[in-house]
Amino acid sequence: MREANKSNPSLWWRLSWRLSLVIVAVVAVVIIGLCVWATTRMSPNIFVEDKISAAVATAVERDPQGRFQLRDTPELRSLKVQNKGLWYVAATTDGASVSYGTIPAPYAGIAPVAHLFQDADIRGSAGTNEVASIERVETAVGEVRILSGGFADKGWPVLTLLGGTYPIYITLIVVALPAIFLTVPRIVRHALAGVSDVADKASQIEPRRHGTRLPVEGIPKEVAPLVIAFNGTLERLESELKKRQRFLIDAAHELRTPIAIMQTRIDGMPEGPERRRLLNDVARLALTAEQLLDFERNDQATDLHETVDLVEIARTVVADLAPQAIAAGYQISFQSEVESVERRGSPSALPRAIGNLVRNAIDHGSNRGMITISVSAGGRITVADEGAGIPAEHQELVFEPFYRVTPKSRGAGLGLSLVKQIVANHQGRVSLQSGTIGTQVAIEL
Repeated sequence: MREANKSNPSLWWRLSWRLSLVIVAVVAVVIIGLCVWATTRMSPNIFVEDKISAAVATAVERDPQGRFQLRDTPELRSLKVQNKGLWYVAATTDGASVSYGTIPAPYAGIAPVAHLFQDADIRGSAGTNEVASIERVETAVGEVRILSGGFADKGWPVLTLLGGTYPIYITLIVVALPAIFLTVPRIVRHALAGVSDVADKASQIEPRRHGTRLPVEGIPKEVAPLVIAFNGTLERLESELKKRQRFLIDAAHELRTPIAIMQTRIDGMPEGPERRRLLNDVARLALTAEQLLDFERNDQATDLHETVDLVEIARTVVADLAPQAIAAGYQISFQSEVESVERRGSPSALPRAIGNLVRNAIDHGSNRGMITISVSAGGRITVADEGAGIPAEHQELVFEPFYRVTPKSRGAGLGLSLVKQIVANHQGRVSLQSGTIGTQVAIEL
């Protein structure tokens, strides 16, 4: 799962940064679009108006007699060289004016009254295609009004407008960007919350808990077909699992009859080693059939909430299995910290779990030493033996169905798996500790 998380791209991340970029792009397009639209309403001379105003402002002066005039400054000369058709009229507010170039006839009548205008964009005359502008500028001799036109290079009005209005859109971007990159991920996370909930529920599905389905409500409709298909797969798997379970339960039931017949016939044989060996083999076959039956029907238990005494259950199991342990060469001991430990559980399943732990110790304890069954005041039941330990690489696997540490070991490998299943049904926990010598398995309820 971790490797998949590393290799698979994050849908939340991809949607977040892509949506954020789209919004940023839209904001940029809107800003540029507004500037383009504004150029259709503003003077086409906007690119050069600042240039002529700056050049005239630095050239304005009064001669010794106090008359208004323009000095031939380098800036003004450069502007005249770059624009051969340049013309302008610079006028003070009191009507004094200086002109340069050939003023188009439609605008010649405006020149004497240019000082009456503060700002103007003059175009649309039938007599000329020339666009004229009137700008006002503060100079050393006071405010001057400049009527101008005839510019050869009018530049890019859009860029000029962008450069002039940058305080507006820069402020907009500074405010909008953090809001976009903080808000969009939250919106996406909220939109995908239903998917995360479905993923959590999917990870909690247990193979033997039938009828569990993923919810379709509250998830995006684009994801709903995947969830519906997954639910359909669960339904088909459960159907096949029920068929297999039914077959195994029926097979285990059917085995009981021939096993009973075999045991009856062996009982009728004369006493001897062969009879005892056959009886042991039939008993083990009967135990395997019972374990298989218990394993397949254990999840159907309905008596999980009855009051049971763990001490009494453990003591009874030890009493029942003590002869078998002693016959196999063991000593067996039962210990309890208290007289009684009551829990809610199954009075039929818990004895099977503890019995399987004791049988497992008998089968794998090397036929020597002590088998100790103990019950703590906290409800911990421990079965310990002094046989060969379980290698570390096998300690987690021994709880899997049909797993055996050594292929030739006795039993079908269902005992510890059945214990784990019963304890899980009781919301408990199974733990195993093993070294080079001795193994201890504990049930905590």
